[in-house]
Amino acid sequence: MRVRPTPGVVAASVDADGCLELHAAYAAGPAAGSGGGVAPGPGRFRCGPVGTAMWILLRRHDGDAGIAADVLAELWNTAPENARADLDIWVEEMRDAGLLCVQPAP
Repeated sequence: MRVRPTPGVVAASVDADGCLELHAAYAAGPAAGSGGGVAPGPGRFRCGPVGTAMWILLRRHDGDAGIAADVLAELWNTAPENARADLDIWVEEMRDAGLLCVQPAP
């Protein structure tokens, strides 16, 4: 399983406080717009420093949540299963927000 940004979601910047800003283009649905097409709308989302670290490690390790969690555990000096649980919760929140998707591993 690989965790990937949802298509149309890009990392815009990381500020001095370690907060990541994500930009997402969303479709409003088939009834949007005068021609009945799909109307994109911009979305901006911010992650705190912990979410930023999780995003960066997932991206750096090609979406492999296991490797990302192992690195987080080492950085945070915690048990790998605790880091993995925190990462899994964050990934679910990001999936619910439409910012991440899960794909089968190659």
